[in-house]
Amino acid sequence: MAPPMRFRTLRPWLLETFGRPVHRVALDAGSTCPNRDGTRGRGGCFYCDVEGSGTGALRTGAGIAEQLERGIARVSRRDEDGGVIAYLQSYSNTYVEEGRLAEVLDVLRPRLAERGEVSPERPLVAVAVATRPDTIPDSALDLLADFSRDVPVWMELGLETADDAILLAINRLHTRAEFLDAVNRCRQRGLLTIGHAILGLPGDGREGARRTAETLARAGCSGVKVHHLMVLERTQFAALWRRGELETLDAETFVQWLADFVERLDPSQVLHRITGDSPADKLLAPKWGIHKNEIRRRLEEELARRGTRQGSAHSVRLG
Repeated sequence: MAPPMRFRTLRPWLLETFGRPVHRVALDAGSTCPNRDGTRGRGGCFYCDVEGSGTGALRTGAGIAEQLERGIARVSRRDEDGGVIAYLQSYSNTYVEEGRLAEVLDVLRPRLAERGEVSPERPLVAVAVATRPDTIPDSALDLLADFSRDVPVWMELGLETADDAILLAINRLHTRAEFLDAVNRCRQRGLLTIGHAILGLPGDGREGARRTAETLARAGCSGVKVHHLMVLERTQFAALWRRGELETLDAETFVQWLADFVERLDPSQVLHRITGDSPADKLLAPKWGIHKNEIRRRLEEELARRGTRQGSAHSVRLG
């Protein structure tokens, strides 16, 4: 029997939680972002492409119901007994009128697994909602908390870095305090939270990676997604990179920083992602040419070399 991994990964947790393999179906509900429409800023975060880090499916004319059915069909071809997580991915999905969020949830409702029992007609075992920590009104939390009586609801909240100056410099335009407050408000409603982080943002450095992990641990997020800075086409970072004003991490450096990051998480937090990927035609840098499973293997080796594991450097006494 293989020894247990030195960090908590998603697949075993899903199997333990739902009793079966579970697959995500990414959905574009037509949401927008206060960092694009002028409420907080214009142009979006410097790393975010024009589709809000999502599929852009709604632009093709595919409504939310059609996207869902196509996604369920894809999953069933791969795994006829698998469960499905409906992932509202593009932009900020609580930055909508209350009626719109209710409408989207109503589309999902007929496909929810009944009392946790998955069937071909009702495969949805959870709903994940990507949004910004500064765009979650109480009305949205009320709707989602009510929905969570039927299936778990995950709130995916971008922190990216724990440094407010860098959040401002990359046009993220929210604060660490707003993130902590959003996680607390979600948890009070019984919603699971997944915090996002990016390692290698300009000016953040290795110490920044450590501080961000400590903040995610302090916040009490159930899960964490982390990846390296990727420069994508049609982003503001793309122009900086082309001018030679932006550097990205090589794979070896990323693994070193990632090990630091993982050591500072709470041991109970589930790592939903430890690296990023992008379609080849969108990715400008870095181009490592290695599979994400190789990053996983290298992280495990680095933690073993250090004699550490997830949570080894975690402390509840965080400022």
